[in-house]
Amino acid sequence: MAPTGNSLIRSALEWVLVLAIAFVASFLIREYVASPYTVPTASMEPTILVGDNLIAQKVTLEMGKGVSRGDIVVFHNPDGSSDHDILVKRVIATAGQTVDLQNGTVYVDGQALDEPYASGSSYPLDVQAPGVEVSFPYTVPEGCVWVMGDNRENSADSRYFGAVSEDDLIAVGVFRYWPLDRIGPLE
Repeated sequence: MAPTGNSLIRSALEWVLVLAIAFVASFLIREYVASPYTVPTASMEPTILVGDNLIAQKVTLEMGKGVSRGDIVVFHNPDGSSDHDILVKRVIATAGQTVDLQNGTVYVDGQALDEPYASGSSYPLDVQAPGVEVSFPYTVPEGCVWVMGDNRENSADSRYFGAVSEDDLIAVGVFRYWPLDRIGPLE
């Protein structure tokens, strides 16, 4: 027995409803739960390589929970002259903490950081973003975080554009899903 016109219409409407629900669910997940990001620069090497694809969760930021030192964050680039709108860096210090760079080592609140993930030495940068003046020791303002790339000698980070407003944080990186030979949690 051939389907009637009513059953074809009903079937089509069911598919439209299923697709609409899937679209809305996908949008809500990407907007409020987690999103994929592709790393555009070498500033996080060796931890994250150019072209690595990450999943970053948004839930903690959406719930008003702050980030911690060591978290890898995705944020809006404070340097408007850059070709990259979104950056990925590691949180080094949070509001009220004092960052100092001495002999290539990062100190937070007077304690040298043990940074096995970092490559190269951590020195102040010779050039800073227009209108930005960073000198050390530097106390991170309220509502901000200090971020640095793991590739310390090839990273335009808070040494260049200053502390990043917590309002500019988008997500916290949790997992690399591409390339397959480097799949796994971010540390």
